[in-house]
Amino acid sequence: MAADHRRADRVAAAIREEVATFLAEEAKDPRITRLVTVTGAQVTRDLRHAKVFVSVMGSDADRKATFEGLASVATHLRARVGRALRLRLAPEIVFLPDESVERAARIESLLSQIKDGKTPPAPDGDTDD
Repeated sequence: MAADHRRADRVAAAIREEVATFLAEEAKDPRITRLVTVTGAQVTRDLRHAKVFVSVMGSDADRKATFEGLASVATHLRARVGRALRLRLAPEIVFLPDESVERAARIESLLSQIKDGKTPPAPDGDTDD
């Protein structure tokens, strides 16, 4: 059972590398900007579904357009991944946003404000009761 889990991890890492290479070198969809970073991948144990996490820099409109472009190339990537990894059944690929880069930038900004003696703004949704 543990061997199955390790195999899924190895396949996820290979998918992440294959998708990153494709996006950097071969993606022709104009909606996919060059500011896309593949940050991780998760694969189910049965290797039928893969979640690929990407970070997209730019405006909200750029992010939306990029995710539309990624969704349109997902079937092509599925076939490419299947051939590259020699899988009997290639996993269905879904792209999801990775918010960790934005979150890290926000934390860095807040820490900088605290260091400079400024009071950082309250997070959205929090009230001082």
